[in-house]
Amino acid sequence: MEIKFFDTSIEKYIQSLEPAATAKVLRTIDMLEMFGHRLGMPHSKKVVNALFELRTVGQSNIRLFYTFHKNRAVILHGYTKKSNKIPKKELAICLQKLRSMI
Repeated sequence: MEIKFFDTSIEKYIQSLEPAATAKVLRTIDMLEMFGHRLGMPHSKKVVNALFELRTVGQSNIRLFYTFHKNRAVILHGYTKKSNKIPKKELAICLQKLRSMI
């Protein structure tokens, strides 16, 4: 499955991470590319209807939100998780980007 970034901010975010975290994130993206819709826990989790969370666990818990659009996965937004719940601000950014795609 083809992977596409919604905008360059996601690439900049991934590049700003520590080298070990960047490697884990890129490996998880590779898994999404290989398994697509079949990728499940602990690597992927459905958040709401068409929005999914790509999960990277380690010293820092990195989350990338993505959706499926026209036979490809589109990574919308990324953040470093610091609490158990998804921050409303991060979710609002993702939903706004998701709506702009439709």
